[in-house]
Amino acid sequence: MKLYYAETLAPRKACAVAGYLGLPIEYVFVDLGKGDGEQKSPDYLAINPNGTVPSLVDGDRKLWEADAIICHLAQRAGSGLWPRDAQQQIDVVRWLSWNNQHLYRHGNALYFEHLIKRWVGMGEPDPSKVEEAQGFFRKHASVLDQHLTGRKWLLGDDLSVADFAVGVTLPYAKSAAIPLDEFPEVRRWHDQLNAFDSWRNPFPARPAQTAAHG
Repeated sequence: MKLYYAETLAPRKACAVAGYLGLPIEYVFVDLGKGDGEQKSPDYLAINPNGTVPSLVDGDRKLWEADAIICHLAQRAGSGLWPRDAQQQIDVVRWLSWNNQHLYRHGNALYFEHLIKRWVGMGEPDPSKVEEAQGFFRKHASVLDQHLTGRKWLLGDDLSVADFAVGVTLPYAKSAAIPLDEFPEVRRWHDQLNAFDSWRNPFPARPAQTAAHG
């Protein structure tokens, strides 16, 4: 298997899950800042016509979208990160969908304002956009905080790919002004994820570190 990645949010969850599972994967770094971006090259577009990262090549199968990739990796490993129970599988899909529409959406906006804009030379964060994104983040984080009360993980006692997906913006809480500390259950849950080395250090080592880090 080959996992094409950059050191940004969506690939972070794919790399974290791959590392957690210990799968034999060849990591291929895609330099988003090289020329027009390696993700726009014909060779890469043949793998992922969207020109985005991450992408996974597994034999003859070419898979894109981080959430699909982490589910595939868990299934491929026979891991409980992809539940065997059908109702729990539906719960995973629910949290993946919720995250993309809500928590990730606004956490990503803060990540963009504070980290990506500086990295690509777009200037300082826009205070009005930061305030708006923080407001929406708080709204959705309160839903997550309430859900996690009395639960170890999103699905209860068992870790799943949903935890890796929903938590992906939180390692950047301080550097991206994400108000994580206002939500004690979310913070507790993220502290559990931080116990995993693959969560803290998801990306393979490279000679030159050129991506945005928090």
